[in-house]
Amino acid sequence: MSSNDPAWLNLRRFTDARIGLGRAGSALPIKEVLSFSMAHAQARDAVTTPIDWQPLADELRALGLESIRIASAAPDRDTYLRRPDLGRRLSPASRQLLAAETGTKPDLLIVVADGLSSTGVSANAAGLIAELLPLARKSGWSVGPVLLASQGRVALGDEAGEILNAHAVLMLIGERPGLSSPDSLGAYLTLDPRVGRKDGERNCVSNIRVGGLPAAEAAFKIHWLLREAFRRGLTGVTLKDESVYQLEDATAQAPALER
Repeated sequence: MSSNDPAWLNLRRFTDARIGLGRAGSALPIKEVLSFSMAHAQARDAVTTPIDWQPLADELRALGLESIRIASAAPDRDTYLRRPDLGRRLSPASRQLLAAETGTKPDLLIVVADGLSSTGVSANAAGLIAELLPLARKSGWSVGPVLLASQGRVALGDEAGEILNAHAVLMLIGERPGLSSPDSLGAYLTLDPRVGRKDGERNCVSNIRVGGLPAAEAAFKIHWLLREAFRRGLTGVTLKDESVYQLEDATAQAPALER
């Protein structure tokens, strides 16, 4: 079957996966070889390129949110990639900095970490927070200063949330890049954060990006999970994402002209 066959062309409309690439003799067409090389380079850049926090800090300020820059115990990028354990703990300086914020105690603490894709954070974090913030304020939740964490892993939010006595922590982190998605953002939600929390005690909303899960839809899911977490007193495997049912009910009840 040719790569230009209508069946392949139709399937490509629904996925970024590399399907029906065709061939040139016994090899891939040069266009596909170059496309793969570009995707591989973008994925490597997403992992290794240092993030510039200032644009995000400026966008947060425009939303009425202050930010605090912190760092993990990993002193540099190479160490961060080789020692995941260090990325899960705050540096001593950051621990002292947060300890000075004794009066914070927010309902929701948002931590943004570069993770494994600075590209994903730069492209999506501000937009997601902008969509989530009105929902949080409408629910009456207090939102603390946003922590901007360099060389951070997901569990870093547990220690930060414990120090600031947060009711819940939302970790927004650059996800491990794929060859079709170097710019993906993940959101991890943990109720009553503290050092030692397990991954099974978190909820995750992933693939937040253009071409993946849109920011508005991701914010809707996160808000639903947060609301249920506060109501039920839990997060993790025992809290299932049933936000789609609420969305379907809202659509069904909307006047016909609004659909």
